[in-house]
Order: sequence, then C-alpha cells, then structure tokens
Amino acid sequence: MLPPMQVPVKVPEQVAGPAPGSAPIVVALSGGVDSAACAGLLVEAGHNVVGISMRLYDASGSEQSSGGRCCGPRDLEDARAVCAHLGIPFYVANYQEDFQRAVIDDFVASYREGRTPNPCVRCNEKVKFLPLLYRARALGASALCTGHYARIDSGPDGKPRLLRGVDDRKDQSYFLFSMPREALSEVRFPLGGLTKEEVRAHARRLGLPNSDKAESQEICFVPDGDYAGFIERHTAAAAGEPTSQEGDIVDLAGKFITRHGGIHRFTVGQRRGLNIGLGTPQYVIAIDAKSRRVTIGPREALACRATWVSDLHWLTDLPTPPAEGLQLEAAVQIRYRHKPQPAVIHVHPDGRCEVHFHTPEQAVTPGQAAVFYDGDHVLGGGFIAQTAATDATATSPQRTHLPILQEARA
Repeated sequence: MLPPMQVPVKVPEQVAGPAPGSAPIVVALSGGVDSAACAGLLVEAGHNVVGISMRLYDASGSEQSSGGRCCGPRDLEDARAVCAHLGIPFYVANYQEDFQRAVIDDFVASYREGRTPNPCVRCNEKVKFLPLLYRARALGASALCTGHYARIDSGPDGKPRLLRGVDDRKDQSYFLFSMPREALSEVRFPLGGLTKEEVRAHARRLGLPNSDKAESQEICFVPDGDYAGFIERHTAAAAGEPTSQEGDIVDLAGKFITRHGGIHRFTVGQRRGLNIGLGTPQYVIAIDAKSRRVTIGPREALACRATWVSDLHWLTDLPTPPAEGLQLEAAVQIRYRHKPQPAVIHVHPDGRCEVHFHTPEQAVTPGQAAVFYDGDHVLGGGFIAQTAATDATATSPQRTHLPILQEARA
C-alpha cells in the first residue's frame, strides 16, 4: 500500500485516475528513478500498471559498483525491486541482438568513419519504442509510458506532436526526434511537466527503493568511458584483425605535426588528450576517414556557418517540396544541452537538407543529431553529415559553401 501524499509536490496531469474498466498501462522501466517514479505515480492514481524492462546488452564483469547507468543487469534488478514494491507485474524482454546490430555496431562503425554518434538517439529510433509498443498492444494496454522529460500534446490540426520538457536542464526531446511518428498517439511522458527535483521528491515520498540512485552519466555499454578501448576490442573481436589505423595530424595548412593511433580516438571540437604543444590551445577541426588525417587548429577555426544534415525524420507534416526544395526557418540544436540556434533550413527532394546558421556555431560535429524546433515543438531532425564542399578561400575546413541555398536567398 502506497503512503498518502504528504509533501506539496506537483502531480502531472497524465496520471489522473483511470476511467472504470480502463485497459492497463505499460511502463518502460530502465532501473532509474525517473521511470520508477512514473510507474509509482500511475499506481498511486489507481491505474493498472505493468512494468517492462529491456535486456539490451551483457555487462557482466564490467559493471561499476556505483551504478549510474541504464539497462544493465543491475538496473534490471532495480526495476524488479520497484515493481515488487508497487505490487505490479514485471517482465523482461531480451533485445540484445537488436541492440548489438542497431546501436553498438553503429557506434563502432561511426567512430571508425570519423563521425561521433549518439547511441541514445539510435536506441530510441531502432530498438525501444516500436518493440515496446508491440508488446504493450499484445497486453491490451491503452498506452506506453516512459520516464523521459518531454511532452506530447495535440497540435492545431489535432495530430499529436512532441514538445520539450518544462525542465530545461533535463529536457530529452533532443534524443526523441527520431522516434517513430506513429508512436506519438500511444506513448505518454508523464514526467514532462515536472522538474527533476519534483520527480525525486515523488520517488522518495512513494518509498521507491531506487529513489536516491545516481543518474546515468556514461554510455550504458561503455561503463568506464573508454570509447577508444571499447571500439578497438569490439573491432578485433568482430574482424579478428588489428584495429589501430595510424594517420597524420596536420595543421590548417596541411603541415604535418605528428602521427596518431586511429581516427576513432578523436571527435570534432576535442581539445583534451591531443598532447600537442604548439604554444596555443589546439582543437580537432576536421577528420578525414579516407586518408585517416586529423586536422587541428585554434578554437576560432571551429566556427561553422552551414552544414549538411542527412537521414531526415519528420514529426510534423511538411508541404511537398518543389523541384528546387523547401525552405523554412527553425531553431536547430546540434548537441545535447546545446541551446537551439536560429537557422535557415533548405530541404532537398533527395531527403537531405542544408542548415545555415544565422551566426556561426562552434564544433558542428558529424554524426551528432541536428534537431529542428519551432519554439518547444519538435519538427524533426537528422544527423550532421560531413560538411558540404569546403570553400577554398576559407582558413578552416569547417567553413562551408552551400551554393543552392545561397542562390535561393540572393
């Protein structure tokens, strides 16, 4: 039996009591406090709740004692304990093969191709939402709830749309732009209107066993944060061959500086770990996977006015692009906890788009997501590609020349 509410914390509207005879609600449990609080609030409101966790990878032998990640073996036990405390059914679904193929393999391949991936985005897109929705439907559930800090409402056309969470520090809509659009009508984010402090207060009030659990910090399947070591071990196990692909580190003029042990050890905008003494701070400006060449330079060389974005995914209806493409204004977020910046987006009929920032952005990193916003409304997004043709007169490989949009704006 859950204790009565004793502290004046806000209860989200989406956990209002159910109608008589309502179908169950499935809650996706990661083992963390957010999804646990989501389940607890729904149970408290009288809903028939079923908990489901996904077994995504085998981290046996690599779990750190402090926890603080998601979806590992210990997290499954935490989720099981939460369900026992709440008195609700608990199921574990095994998706290790799907996660390996869609997330881990993509993570390794991206770094080896000079890109910096975001595995949480890929996981939401390729692994989590549709499989969980199918299981929820099989259980006769009316909705699938998760602990994400995001919101869903109805737009002017009556169709569901994805919005930012009200807590700017915890908003996770950036990671959700690629979720299947069909899922918006069946997924609920009950915590989207709460702050992290309010969620933690609910978890403690409900006596949840993981109420003080640390937040996830590192990528779940790389618990020690050693991305390069993980990539090298994974590649060696898969290919049975050495993974070190040495190359040159050069300056902006192409002058040789030193050798490196593999482009998977670098990301655009990186400063730490270069160990190059040139008198001034140096940053990774560009990575050429074909030649395995890493270009470094001063911070100002990271400034980028435009980039290509590919693998577009839209959560809103766009007009059919004319032959020359469609142009729109939006705010563009290029990394998590980055403030979206105003830009002009030119959508091409081939499924790519050009993004032209009103003012130059620092460290526009290939492989990261670029998410498009209209206020709090998530329009869609894609993945930053290698920047378009380099302007030969520029001093930085990141300064791009995108003639199609420039002609359209002339």
